[in-house]
Amino acid sequence: MVVRRGRRAGRPRLVVHALTPDVPTLDSSKVGFVVSKAVGNSVVRHRVYRRLRHVVREHLSGLPSGTLVVVRALPSAADASSADLAADFSSALRKVLR
Repeated sequence: MVVRRGRRAGRPRLVVHALTPDVPTLDSSKVGFVVSKAVGNSVVRHRVYRRLRHVVREHLSGLPSGTLVVVRALPSAADASSADLAADFSSALRKVLR
């Protein structure tokens, strides 16, 4: 639902999809992650997932109530540092929440 009906912002290492409902049905925001096998083997995918989870945790309190977010990692995220992922996520999130 979020991917089809929400707004999307792509960056070199990830794509962020977000859907902010007109009337919040949830008390808190929810975030999901997609890290496909194209990113790398399971060790690499899990490392990217952990880094993204840490980055998103810092922004979670600033999201409007009831916002649904999907973060999709691209293959270039495998070689990215946490700072690079944080910069891409912040930039993409600002765009989808405008």
